[in-house]
Amino acid sequence: MSEAVEYLSNKASEAEIVVHLLRGDADFVSILSSRVEIKKYARKIANRATRFEAWSGGVLIGLVAAYCNDQVKRIAYITSVSILEEWTGKGIGARLVAQCIEHAKLSGMQQISLEVAQNNTLGIKLYEKSGFNVSKTNGPFVDMNLYLKSGEEHEQQT
Repeated sequence: MSEAVEYLSNKASEAEIVVHLLRGDADFVSILSSRVEIKKYARKIANRATRFEAWSGGVLIGLVAAYCNDQVKRIAYITSVSILEEWTGKGIGARLVAQCIEHAKLSGMQQISLEVAQNNTLGIKLYEKSGFNVSKTNGPFVDMNLYLKSGEEHEQQT
C-alpha cells in the first residue's frame, strides 16, 4: 500500500462505518459480528462517538471510536479500534490512538478505559505502547486504563 493516508475526525457516515466494520469483521480477535449487530453498532458510533479516522483513496481504512462525554467521572471510553488488515503494521493504529488521547486530554478527561480480548496480543501491545496498563481481567477480556493526570484523583481498580 503506497497510497497516501489522510487523517480526519468525524467524517465517516454511518454507512461508511458499516462497510469498514464488515470488511474487517473476521479480523477482530473474537469476530465482531458474533458480539454486536454491526449496523446498530455503526449507528451508535456515528451518532454518539468521537471518531478518529484514517482514509486512503476514499476508503475508511482505520477507525478509533471513543466516548469522551463523562464529565462527572472524567473517564473516556474507547469502544472500537479497527484497521483494515492490508493496512496493519504501518503505524496507523498508533497514530489514531494518539489523536484520541490528545482529544480526551483537551476534553478534560482524566482517564481513558478500554476492553480488549485477552488473546489480542497485537491490540494489547498497541495499547501498552500508547501508555495503557492492564487493570483487571474480565472473563475473556482485559480492561486497560490510561491515566491522563497524576492519578491521585482516581484509584486504580483491580
